[in-house]
Amino acid sequence: MTAALPDPDAPHPIPAHPRVAFLRPFAQGRANVAVGAWTYADDPAGHADWFDRCVLYHFDFIGDRLVIGRFCAIAEGARFAMGGGAHAMGGFSTYPFEIFGLPVGDAPSGPPPADTVVGDDVWIGREAMILPGARIGSGAVIGAGAVVAGEIRPYAVVAGNPARELRRRFDDATVAALLDLAWWDWPPARIAAAAPAIRSADLDALRRLAP
Repeated sequence: MTAALPDPDAPHPIPAHPRVAFLRPFAQGRANVAVGAWTYADDPAGHADWFDRCVLYHFDFIGDRLVIGRFCAIAEGARFAMGGGAHAMGGFSTYPFEIFGLPVGDAPSGPPPADTVVGDDVWIGREAMILPGARIGSGAVIGAGAVVAGEIRPYAVVAGNPARELRRRFDDATVAALLDLAWWDWPPARIAAAAPAIRSADLDALRRLAP
């Protein structure tokens, strides 16, 4: 029997465990969200409203996007705070009088909205908070409860509040090779066949299976 990846548009790829769901089907119709194939979230509360519960302050008129790559794993309670929750800090008060209809003249505005981008094959731990404009490199691991801002290097392991890099999963040469191979972009049949090498730490074996 030939191994095959599950349908990335099947909402629940493990029938006995409905708390695990591929997110791409639930992102359909959301202009400000893009989710790669085979990225899943583990959430016992369900997934039909996952983007409403777990992606905060995300308003179309702000213009920022949430982009999540392929083969990411998102644990229960992880959340993304988007730019709609930002308050301008250049004036004496951060209170948003203007949203209640009061004119504020030429008061300083907040920072321009920035997309939040998660690379491929990223593991986001339980209760992590990803802040507006964060950019998480492929292969990174975000520890449980981490508060992530700014840029996280590919294949970095980060934890804490604010999140700090604890170590890198592989040396620089191996990271560069993995990013060049980009196995997550291979055809599905090749990924399925290469799964043992992908899950190993044998770079030569992975190279031999590259297209």
